[in-house]
This record gives sequence, C-alpha cells and structure tokens, in this order.
Amino acid sequence: MKDKIIFFGIILVLICGGGISAYGNEVDVDTTKHSYSYLVAKHDFYKMLYAGVPLIGAGLSVHSSNDNFRSFRNEYAKQYHTHYDDYLQYSPAAVMLAMKACGVKGRSSWGRMLVSDAFSVALMASVVNTLKHTVNEKRPDGSNLRSFPSGHTATAFMCATMLHKEYGHISPWISVGGYTIATVTGVSRILNNKHWICDVMVGAGIGIITTEIGYFLSDLIFRDKGLNKFELPHRYGRWHKPSFMGLYVGYNMSGSEFTTPYGRISTNLGVNMGLEGAYYFNPYIGIGARANFVDMPLKMNNEVLPHDIELNSACAGLYLSYPFSSLVQVNAKVLGGFNHYSQFTLADDYMLGGNNSGVFSAGLSLVLMSSRAFNLRFFCDYNNMKSFVRESSSNLHTFTAGSTLGVNF
Repeated sequence: MKDKIIFFGIILVLICGGGISAYGNEVDVDTTKHSYSYLVAKHDFYKMLYAGVPLIGAGLSVHSSNDNFRSFRNEYAKQYHTHYDDYLQYSPAAVMLAMKACGVKGRSSWGRMLVSDAFSVALMASVVNTLKHTVNEKRPDGSNLRSFPSGHTATAFMCATMLHKEYGHISPWISVGGYTIATVTGVSRILNNKHWICDVMVGAGIGIITTEIGYFLSDLIFRDKGLNKFELPHRYGRWHKPSFMGLYVGYNMSGSEFTTPYGRISTNLGVNMGLEGAYYFNPYIGIGARANFVDMPLKMNNEVLPHDIELNSACAGLYLSYPFSSLVQVNAKVLGGFNHYSQFTLADDYMLGGNNSGVFSAGLSLVLMSSRAFNLRFFCDYNNMKSFVRESSSNLHTFTAGSTLGVNF
C-alpha cells in the first residue's frame, strides 16, 4: 500500500511539475507594456511548482507518520463526529458566486469563470477518483478503501483557489479567508477519523494544481475575451512586510535522556504539527505566535514503550527577517511560552507527564516568496522545556525541522 502511494505520488509530482498553470494571471505589472501571452509565459511554470507540489511532497513525506499524527485525534477528540465539513468544502465557491451575483467585479466574466471552474472540477474529480480506486488505502475508521487522497480537502482547496483567483486582487484577506476555510475542512476530515494527514495534504495540493490547470485551459480558449485585468501594487518587492500565517509541520529530534526508577528513558523521532503566524511592522521586525502539538515515541533501556509522550505548546515573541531579494528571505525568531504534557502510567503507578512548564524556543528559516498568496519556509527550531519526568532536574531539549506553507497578508 505504501509503495502504491509513493509511486503514484511521484508520478503526480512529475506531471504537475512539467505542466503549466495560470497562477501568474493575477497581473501585478503594467499590462499596457506586456502582452497577455508574455505574462502567462513569465509566471505559470514557477507558480505551479510553488504551491501544489510542495504540499503533495510534504504529504507523501509524512505518510509513514500517519499513526503518530492520528494519536493527536485519539487523545483529544476521539468522540468527535460532525458533518459540517460536507458543506464547508463548498463555501469558498459559494462566496465567489455570491460576490459575482452582487456585481462585484472579478477577474473573469460569468462565462469565462464558469468554463474555468468546470475544467477545474473535471480535472480534480478525475485525479482524486483515479487515485482513490488505484491506491486503495484503508480509511482510519476502517469503513472502506477510499482514503487516499481526501476528496473533501481537494474540493475545499479547489474552491478556495477559485475565490483567490477571481477576487484575491481586492484584498489578501479574501484569499486568507478562503484558504483558512479549506484548511479547517481538511483538519475536520482528520478529526472525523475519515482521513490520514497524508490524504489531506495531498488532497490540498491536488485541489490547487487542478484549479490552476483549469484556469490555464480556459485562458487558452478565451485569450483576452471576458478577462478583467487589474493593475495591482507589486506587494512583494524586496522590502515588503512579510506578514504570514500557515500550517507548521515537522519532525522532532531530541538527544535528551532521563533517569527513572525503572531505567533510562529517551525520546525517539517524533512529529510536530500546528499553526504559526507573524505580523511585521516593517521589512525587518514583527511579533508572532506558534501553537503546536508534538507526539514523541519513548524508549526505556533501548526498548520502545507502548506509550508516546504528547505535549501541547503555545509560544509568542519576536520575529526578524532579512530579504536577500524579492523571492528569498532569512527569518529568525525568539519565543517564550507554555507547555503541557500528556500523562500516562509507566509501571506500578509511576506516572510520566501530566505536568506544565515554560518553553524557550528559537529558530531560523529560509523563506521563498513569489506571489501575493503564498510563502514556503523551511525551518529548524530549537526548544528547551522542563522534562516530562517530573523529578528530573534536567530539561528536555528538542530540535524541529520541517516546513510551513503560509498565506501572506
């Protein structure tokens, strides 16, 4: 099963990477000086790689950790079961249609928009259903073999991308709102025990990419007909304010060991997932916060324990940025906050976890920015906190390496 997912994932990434999307059609240059075909050729290929492929690649990379991420759900929302995600997935498209019906001027005319969206829906449905019936991944709840990828998430991100392309020029918060709703839909599928995190991340990438291709195909047909071009400010020049919010995903590593009455205990490679965002006052300085959940397997005397240690952390502090160019930045952060460990019995009523502690965190990240919508950051964070072994005088030191796909605002 794992081999099937990796194989089809690689094929999908190669197809997407070799294709063309219409991401650059949100015109941010003087359109009187450049032809429409020039704008498409200038932006499309890079934008395809920038948004969809990293999501698919990240989803495939965490496939082996599906059970670790699912433990969060089982720990905090085991009885969670709702149906609102069945409707929420369509809400960005509903907003787009409502704005259009109210006369708000968007990117496309009614006809051009509907053709673009029809192409997007057909492509998304074809890719998702082909993968579902080929990979045959069992759902977390065991109900069927149609888990990979998440169709609800693909639909939600497809609709959010439609909204972004049609009305993202009005305000970045329209795009932020659409993608936030799409993210909530994906998280809800995990909480409802219908999908693994791998399914959701790959579904999000498919939703974005197929919409870009759908709009590209429509652009080939209509050319300039029914297209409203907007001369937008070049928001992301070198000295813009790099404010963002995004999904924080990584792996936790620690070399810390602690002594208990039953032997030496240490942590294995774990998973880390949460949200991170920052508001910048200028191109260099901002304030922000991170809320994340960590699951780390434990070893006792080199034998893996049946229980993982889980922690919930919330931090806030100073964010710094230096722009090397309009596309590349280096960010740093220094955060402080609060941490809570889950609790379990090791043996003979000897408890681990269940305690609270302060957290100090510092990190560096390489940030790639190319559009008004997205940024991609690769980070390495250091975290220092009190141990989950309560009587230990030593602290737990961890490093988190991963990536954040963020929305700019």
